[in-house]
Amino acid sequence: MGVGGCLALPWRCLVVLCLRLLFLVPAGVPVRSGDATFPKAMDNVTVRQGESATLRCSVDNRVTRVAWLNRSSILYAGNDKWCLDPRVVLLANTKTQYSIQIQDVDVYDEGPYTCSVQTDNHPKTSRVHLIVQVSPKITEISSDISINEGGNVSLTCIATGRPDPTITWRHISPKAVGFISEDEYLEITGITREQSGEYECSASNDVAAPVVQRVKVTVNYPPYISDAKSTGVPVGQKGILLCEASAVPSADFQWYKDDKRLAEGQKGLKVENKAFVSKLTFFNVSEQDYGNYTCVASNQLGNTNASMILYGE
Repeated sequence: MGVGGCLALPWRCLVVLCLRLLFLVPAGVPVRSGDATFPKAMDNVTVRQGESATLRCSVDNRVTRVAWLNRSSILYAGNDKWCLDPRVVLLANTKTQYSIQIQDVDVYDEGPYTCSVQTDNHPKTSRVHLIVQVSPKITEISSDISINEGGNVSLTCIATGRPDPTITWRHISPKAVGFISEDEYLEITGITREQSGEYECSASNDVAAPVVQRVKVTVNYPPYISDAKSTGVPVGQKGILLCEASAVPSADFQWYKDDKRLAEGQKGLKVENKAFVSKLTFFNVSEQDYGNYTCVASNQLGNTNASMILYGE
């Protein structure tokens, strides 16, 4: 598309005609590149989206007419603006430089621009290519996911930018373990509970700071009792039995003495359940309290149990 709102001349014959009128070129004389050193060719101009691009053309006192063109559009001829786009302005038209500026550059402005000059009745041109860079932007990313241990996980992170951004995935919790994928897609086969946590997608193309977004992966697994110890307590003292269980979702706890379930609020006893631990408290231990106790931890994926003894000292 080029610079928007300019006088587009879709027919090459009209473009050539306009140039001939501008520079008074006799019919049959082609518009051609001039000396290797004049007008001096510019390096490619690279700007970020939203910035201003300055296009400079070096001239000298041999030049009688000048113009800037974008593809089939004339932007400026001398001091006369041929472009309707308010973003395009003339910066300098001196004996040494002919420069224009394109403000608030967007991706459709990218492409070739030509400085054409008239010297000694011979038109000469210099071309520069405008490159527009765009900061990375994540346009699509997987939602948080909950999956049972052993299942397969597929995470997606799609980003745009110019140049194309590099996508990397990293497992950042419970601790960072470095990059685990350099691709838009992260595949985890047979996921384990240690692989739960947050995964960070980073999109980078060196135009601006990388952009990051996170996906939370919850791995469900059945309870595993990690701590259940027997305890010795003298008669008349306070005694506590602890049962710790790791599980996702959190485990529900039940206590049994021998084969009899202990009811919540039973006289002389108190059961306190938290996310990963259950505490059975005896406020005043008696001989009848001594014996074998079983802690049962369960969630929708399964259950497990552990036995412990409350004994006298």
